[in-house]
Amino acid sequence: MTEHSRVALSALDVAPVWTGSSASRSLRDTIALARRLEELDYVRFWVAEHHGLPSLATSAPAVLVAAVAGATSTMRVGAGGVLLPNHPPLVVAEQFGTLEALYPGRIDLGVGRAPGSANPATARLLRRSGDEFRAQIAELNSYFAAGPGEPAPNPHSGVAGENRPPMVLLGSSPDSARMAGALGLPYAYAHHINATATVESVAAYRESFQPSVQFPTPHAIIAALVFADDTDEQARELAAPMLVGQVRMRSGRLESLFPTPRQAADFSYTDAQREWAEDRLERQIWGSPERVRDRATELVRAAGADELMALTMVYDHERRIHSYELLAEMLGR
Repeated sequence: MTEHSRVALSALDVAPVWTGSSASRSLRDTIALARRLEELDYVRFWVAEHHGLPSLATSAPAVLVAAVAGATSTMRVGAGGVLLPNHPPLVVAEQFGTLEALYPGRIDLGVGRAPGSANPATARLLRRSGDEFRAQIAELNSYFAAGPGEPAPNPHSGVAGENRPPMVLLGSSPDSARMAGALGLPYAYAHHINATATVESVAAYRESFQPSVQFPTPHAIIAALVFADDTDEQARELAAPMLVGQVRMRSGRLESLFPTPRQAADFSYTDAQREWAEDRLERQIWGSPERVRDRATELVRAAGADELMALTMVYDHERRIHSYELLAEMLGR
């Protein structure tokens, strides 16, 4: 990849909920963001799955995928991802088989095995399955159409038996990367969760990749936090409320919404919290347009990724859109 060559750009959204706002407003902002990113030629738009966190409104990814797909017309839309142990595989197949039937060729099914909640009580309410993750993927796969014009072998498939949305394995470690490779699936690595193993994990994925009928070649996506603004200082300001919100979560304050910029500016970090926040930001992509271009290019090149998926959590909706606009401009979209 040359310094200014193009990279496929996508977006991940978690519908952050800010102090003084609401989950309903955040979901409407998600729809508006997706419409704008389609105009900017972003390849795909994914929504995450989280539970028991008032600060994140993406608790029903299949429902939100349907809303985003209905509000757009060309961009791929998907879950990034459905956390499979939280759901019966048949239900997931029915949901995403239906979505693929309604929006053919536009739906992605990203699957992961994280709990999606830091609250043990919420995890119990979800009745998480104790089944082995690979077995869950195999069951889920059995419900979908075997191929174009070929019904699924599972008699319980329903509408999924006529449709097969592409499945992508999510992860944040070399182990998940090797599983994706062995299964012959695309792999989406969560650089925004674990920035220390990105290069190692994508390399492990490519080394272990076994071609499948649906995916004869590997495809690696890197999801990273991105904060772009006209200057480095302004980009730091964009990131501040998210960082404070995550510091609060790490200290057990799971009920808190993300703070306003004013609240973030007034927040008193401990030395350890400030060190964590600085390290967290430094490992992601932020800054002026030129700095963002260089850091994004460096990350994609170092990891050997095929696609960069940007997660931008910003208090002001217009400034969040501006960040995505700058990213698209700088990476040649």
